Amino acid sequence: MSNYNWCHGPECHTKQTQSRVRGSGDNKVLRTIKIKQGRYNGYQNGIWDYFCGNHCMFDFIREHITSIVAIAPRREALETPIKVEKEKYESHRYDFGYEKRVPYMATRTTINLK
Repeated sequence: MSNYNWCHGPECHTKQTQSRVRGSGDNKVLRTIKIKQGRYNGYQNGIWDYFCGNHCMFDFIREHITSIVAIAPRREALETPIKVEKEKYESHRYDFGYEKRVPYMATRTTINLK
């Protein structure tokens, strides 16, 4: 098994960069980028083993999004139980008319997972 993949971007072979030029003489072509597997040590679950960059990745997603979502469709919303805590505290705002700080009661909202 090879340690390399070809970029899956549908337009990768049309991007005009020197790294994609292959061939000799008058037989030059633009070729899809060859990607070494594990080049980022599993960063983001190895997605970069299949795409040379963001542009190719998003081109692929745009072209295949309905097929990707059909693999594991979501039929209902997900919910996470939380506890909302509200705390009043004294703060200050600046009153430009009188050019001084004015105290007021502010509310700090904290969301905690249950």
